[in-house]
Amino acid sequence: MYLETVSDEAADGEIAEIYAAERADMGMVMNATRSLSARPDMAAPVERLLHQLRDGFSLGLEAFRMITLVVAKHVPSSYCSHVYFRGLTRFVGREQALAIQSDHRTAGLSARDVAMLDYAEQIATDASRIGEADIQRLRDLGFSDLNIADIAYAAAFRCFLSRYFDAVGATAEPDLLDDDPAVRAQLAVGKR
Repeated sequence: MYLETVSDEAADGEIAEIYAAERADMGMVMNATRSLSARPDMAAPVERLLHQLRDGFSLGLEAFRMITLVVAKHVPSSYCSHVYFRGLTRFVGREQALAIQSDHRTAGLSARDVAMLDYAEQIATDASRIGEADIQRLRDLGFSDLNIADIAYAAAFRCFLSRYFDAVGATAEPDLLDDDPAVRAQLAVGKR
């Protein structure tokens, strides 16, 4: 980490609450979370927004994790690729998560999921090129405007957080890295 962050011992108030919640949920405080503490007044609002978006995601947690994995690849963010690969494997299995990360268009997903991930990828690479036809494609596949907004929020928020984590030097914890060196190499899409 390039920045000085709040240690466990010095954590108080909202930072202590954030650390305690993550420790209870994951057994540790992630470097990403610690990196937010460099600006303590921003840590809680960013965490609340992430949890509100993820926990209320209209398409479910599996879709949220697929979106974040695909976006992390295109930011590119090694940290978020490792973290969201691990999270997605709990839903779709290791091989399917690798296939989605490699190329979601050839991963055997439904046309609906491919369109969702195409849209998320476009947000990550160049959202200025998105037009009404892209939105209509999603609507034609049954996505509501709420769903489309959620996809856009998830993709744009992942771009923001992934870039922040890289900018301040947050790195993936060894416990979050895959045991296979070839998989680790595939997921190392950005900073190593």
